[in-house]
Amino acid sequence: MSINTSAQSMIPVELVFNPNWWNRTAGISFDRSFYLNTQKRIENDVLMRRVLYQRFSEFGLGEPDPQPRPVIGSMHVAGGFIIPALLGAEISFAPDAAPQPLPLHLTSEQIDEFKKPNFYNTWPMNELIPQMDALETKWGFLVGDVNTDGLLNAAYHLYGNDLFTDFYEAPQRIQRLLNLIAELIVDVSDYVRRRTGSCSISVNRMIERVNPRTFLHANCSVPMVSPQGYRTMQLPIEQQMAQRIQPFGIHHCGDNLQRYANAYAELPVTFIDVGWGSDIAACRQALPNAFFNLRLSPVRMLTCTPQEIATDTESLLSAAGPLALAGVCCINMDYGTPDENLFAMYKVIERFRGKANI
Repeated sequence: MSINTSAQSMIPVELVFNPNWWNRTAGISFDRSFYLNTQKRIENDVLMRRVLYQRFSEFGLGEPDPQPRPVIGSMHVAGGFIIPALLGAEISFAPDAAPQPLPLHLTSEQIDEFKKPNFYNTWPMNELIPQMDALETKWGFLVGDVNTDGLLNAAYHLYGNDLFTDFYEAPQRIQRLLNLIAELIVDVSDYVRRRTGSCSISVNRMIERVNPRTFLHANCSVPMVSPQGYRTMQLPIEQQMAQRIQPFGIHHCGDNLQRYANAYAELPVTFIDVGWGSDIAACRQALPNAFFNLRLSPVRMLTCTPQEIATDTESLLSAAGPLALAGVCCINMDYGTPDENLFAMYKVIERFRGKANI
């Protein structure tokens, strides 16, 4: 994997704020139009880049005079609804919250009969694709992408809690469903990347700093199963996904990455989100060549003192291994997060950058 190690990109930093922060800071509403209205999407993209520059230009974020661009999906918030929606889930939108897929609670018979949808003519891609066509005709190119979620995340919206029971009682049913979802995720990701050049910046913005073509698979729900359960049921499917789409990365926001790191090492992982609370040194030992996106806790960023945040940041970077393979982020920060805590984080990063360049 090729990584830019210039002064600006050494230990890159990314901040992603919760919709309630954007709503109260910039008046942005995260209703349906934020995601599915072309003009509103472009206007909000300009506004968000301007706000980030005004508050955090020192971090290399935002632009002083952002111009409209043909964006197909916001690159400044996390949270995905595309895959659950394609699978049939109803989506609840709110002005100050991420979209929420409503669970379907399908029966076992319905799960067994479930078919992979044709995403071209299924909502919301049947709205987004014509918008992409029109934007590309007008501008000649496209930017942005859509969050394509993860296997267990999406399956849970169909299944509910019975998903984890069937890991043991009906494993063949689970494997069939996960394979179906995996094919859909890669189908959509590959299509979007062929058109825009990226497919996972909307999963984590750090992708843009490292390698925009990286596919990042969201394993938020993996800590709900044992490492052995993951290795038996999901890992072989992810290995098939990785054969279809590379570079391949894993988003693991749980506090226990070290429990799964040896299994993840059986994938061609070039990028990994390291959840706050994970044993960084143990993870590095298992994954020596992957880029580590070190995640600070948004709860601690909201509630702790600047000194505590500085200590948190130092502990992550001290254990991260090669600094050319490390970045720092804090994702989904709420309104009220003190700016001074973010600047305390950044001062530590600047100090480590100095060490790396000696």
